[in-house]
Amino acid sequence: MSTVNTPTRPDSHAPGRRDAEVTKAAILKAARHLLARQAHADITLKAVAERAGVSPPLILKYFGNKDALFARVMSFDTDADALLDAPLPGLGRHMARHVLASQRDRGADPLLRIAFAPLHADHGEILRANFRAQVTERLAARLTGPDPGLRAELAVAALVGLGVMYGIARGPHLRRSDVDAVADRYGPLVQAQLTPAG
Repeated sequence: MSTVNTPTRPDSHAPGRRDAEVTKAAILKAARHLLARQAHADITLKAVAERAGVSPPLILKYFGNKDALFARVMSFDTDADALLDAPLPGLGRHMARHVLASQRDRGADPLLRIAFAPLHADHGEILRANFRAQVTERLAARLTGPDPGLRAELAVAALVGLGVMYGIARGPHLRRSDVDAVADRYGPLVQAQLTPAG
């Protein structure tokens, strides 16, 4: 009598991993939402858990503690990957579209977290340092020509302003306009800082 070996499917645990990733994403989204509205010291894991629809022990399981969770929330690395994911000649339009699409689709623009740094005392300085290293300095490193640091900061300032008008001021004309049409109009303003004057 021969034994039949049933191979283990490599994706046999994939649904569990997907569920874990969805849960982690919900926790991070909830923490970002709260961080944009309250001082870090006033945010509890219980509040994050309630907003994410999970239990506080699950946050501890995935992130360890509140400081570890907010270290992730205060990072711009992953968001910068998406923001800067375009060739330099079309990067201004891409970044403008990304800011608007993030607001429209997710209800938040990850760049706007920097606007709330003053709320967070010492943690605000972490937010600022991460923003500089992961967004503006990374953008500056891609630029050629004079004053790349200044030009990167001016380009990002234009994007933060766009995000504020869309997400915080909730400009009605902007919000009801097509994202691509606005990106076509606003992208050249950002691109002007990315392309050195000829």
